[in-house]
Amino acid sequence: MSLSERLREDLETVRAHDPAARGNLEIMLNYSGMHAVWAHRLAHRLWQKEGGKFLARTLSQFARFLTGVEIHPGATIGRRFFIDHGMGVVIGETTEIGNDVMLYHGVTLGGRSLEKGKRHPTLEDGVTVGAGAKVLGPVTIGAGSAIGGNSVVVHSHPADSIITGIPARSRLRTPEAKKPLVDAVEYIDPAMWI
Repeated sequence: MSLSERLREDLETVRAHDPAARGNLEIMLNYSGMHAVWAHRLAHRLWQKEGGKFLARTLSQFARFLTGVEIHPGATIGRRFFIDHGMGVVIGETTEIGNDVMLYHGVTLGGRSLEKGKRHPTLEDGVTVGAGAKVLGPVTIGAGSAIGGNSVVVHSHPADSIITGIPARSRLRTPEAKKPLVDAVEYIDPAMWI
């Protein structure tokens, strides 16, 4: 995929997830989550090169300073990844993120031990993580799952789960739960309130 195709895909991803996005120039200049992802791509490439780890860490920390989003350059991130608002997001070194994943502000994808090796979460394709949620340790969140805001996840959960609570528990999504929230809400005419 060429750089221009990747940029176009990034801009379409933001527009698909954020109804407030008004245009490509606005997204390119004002979306800190997008800036953090772009910086991560470069830092991740440097991380994989011989002798590039110091420069990769330096770039990721500079991006953190500018965006409020900390993504370790060792993290593996798929396509069409979107961080909405972004401030306070932390993504650890051995995190693996699939395609079409969305994080809201204040999310931590962190570790629970100091051991070497895989110590951060794996989010499969299509996972959404609500604001303030903490996903800790080498757990796997199955494809198409949604994690509720402020949940604390310390165990793996299967695909198509709704994951909420402290500690988080899951239930399988129903077909109705996969619909956008707006479609599930019944319209009530304000004139009926009187």
